[in-house]
Amino acid sequence: MSEAYSHRVLMLEPSNFVGTWRRFGMVGPVYEIISAGTALPDGDRLMRIRVVESGEELDYRVFEILADPVER
Repeated sequence: MSEAYSHRVLMLEPSNFVGTWRRFGMVGPVYEIISAGTALPDGDRLMRIRVVESGEELDYRVFEILADPVER
């Protein structure tokens, strides 16, 4: 396995997302990823997130999380 490949696999490990912050699109509210959820049949995974503005918790797909910008 190449080093570049192993880094990509590590980055996509669901537990690596927990405790990170992202924003819905370029101007949407910020959310925190709080836990890994269910693996889905299509290969995606649900993650539990908390929307900072409202405190609402919901499930959100990793595929969608990857499309959202990281909040610093």
